[in-house]
Amino acid sequence: MDTERFDSSSLAETEEFLSQAYTPMRIGGQPNDTQTRIVRTATEGLIVDRLAFGYTMSYDANPLGMHCLITVHSGSMVDTTDGRHDIFGPGESFLIALPDRPYTGALHSARYTITMFDPSVLERVAAVGARSQQGPVRFTGQRTHDAGANRRLGNTVAFLRDHVLTGPPAPDPLVVATATDHLAAVALTAFPNTAQQEPCHRIDSDDAHTQTLRRARSFIEENAQRPISLSDIAAAAFVTPRAVQYAFRRHTGMSPLAFLRQVRLTHAHRDLQHADPHTSSVTVIATRWGFTHVGRFAAAYRRLYGVTPGATLRAGD
Repeated sequence: MDTERFDSSSLAETEEFLSQAYTPMRIGGQPNDTQTRIVRTATEGLIVDRLAFGYTMSYDANPLGMHCLITVHSGSMVDTTDGRHDIFGPGESFLIALPDRPYTGALHSARYTITMFDPSVLERVAAVGARSQQGPVRFTGQRTHDAGANRRLGNTVAFLRDHVLTGPPAPDPLVVATATDHLAAVALTAFPNTAQQEPCHRIDSDDAHTQTLRRARSFIEENAQRPISLSDIAAAAFVTPRAVQYAFRRHTGMSPLAFLRQVRLTHAHRDLQHADPHTSSVTVIATRWGFTHVGRFAAAYRRLYGVTPGATLRAGD
C-alpha cells in the first residue's frame, strides 16, 4: 500500500498533480484561495483519495479507466458530463464517470472522497448468484436508488477509508481484497446497472403512470430553487428513481433532470425580464437557479428563447 500527499496553492502544480494522479485534466476558473490538499492511499485495484479545495474550480477530464465514486463531505460538486447539470452536496455519493467516458464538472470549496476500483472487480462480484449475466456489467445511472442506498454506500466508503486502509501496520492484502469486493457489491445494489434483475424493471415500469409524473412534476416546480436530486424527486413521487425516469420518458419524452433544467430556465427567464440591469446581473440570476457555469447557461437559454440572457436583462431597462 502506498500513501501520497499533495499540498499546494499553485494552480499549475495542482493541475499537473491531478493529471498525473487521475487522467489528463484541464482546470478552469480564477480563484482567490488556491489551496489544495490531497491524500492518496493506493493498493492493487483500489485507490482512495481525500481531497480539499478551498475554491471554485471547473474541470474537463479524459476517461479514468476505473469506476470512480465521489462522496461529498462539504461544499458542492456539479456534474455537467453529457450536458447534465446535477448538483451534489454534503452526504451524497455518486458515480462521476464510467471507466471509458470523459467527464466534466465543477466543484465549489469542496471536501470529498474519491474511491476508484478496477472494472474487473465489478465483473467478478456481479457474476455471483442471481446477478450472473451475459456480457460486461455497466452502471446505467450515476445517482443511488434512494436515501438508504446512498447511506449504505457512504458508510462502506468511510469504513474502507478509515479502518481498512489505515496504518501502520499495513493492512492485510486479503482484508483489502475482501473489502474492495464488498464495495463493488454495495455499488451494484446502490446504482442502476445492467446486472439488476428484470422483475425490478417490470415493477418500475408499472409505476411509471401519469400520477407518478404529476407528483414528480409538482415537486420539481415547487422546489426548483433547491439542489434537488433524482432521489429527492422519486421520494416525493413515492416510487423508485427508475420509475420516475420511465414516467418522464413515457409521457414527456424527456428525463426528469432535463425537465428540472427547463423549469429553472423558465424561472431565470422570468427573473431576467423583471430585474433591474443596474442592480442585477446574468451571473447572479443564473446562480440563483442552480446554473454555476454561466457560459453553458447562456447557451441553453439562447437555444430555448432565441436571445442571450444579457439581451433579455437589458430589454427591461
